[in-house]
Amino acid sequence: MSDIKRIHTNARMSRVVIYNGTVSIGGQTADDRSQDITGQTRQVLAKIDGFLADAGIDKTRLLTAQVWLKDIAADFAGMNAVWDEWTAAGCAPTRATVESKLALPELLVEIAVTAAAR
Repeated sequence: MSDIKRIHTNARMSRVVIYNGTVSIGGQTADDRSQDITGQTRQVLAKIDGFLADAGIDKTRLLTAQVWLKDIAADFAGMNAVWDEWTAAGCAPTRATVESKLALPELLVEIAVTAAAR
């Protein structure tokens, strides 16, 4: 039986959970919420890169991604432009993108991913 490893944990949640060969990274949002969709998406993906590194892997190990956009009509193309630059060639995960009311009105995007551990 595999042990569960939690990284960046507080009383409410863990940012990263590693179990049974998978790495789950909870939904990430931008810290500088004054930026537009490209700026917020870059911030979120940089956070994900850091959490993947903390788990000892990188984005080439991604399995799935869930993307929530505040306004899919306005922000889908901008988010995708940043996503397409960031995703490792030949390593795109499965992905779902939906419009959703996010936790704060200034948030434009939230992304969660699952990856294969080493």
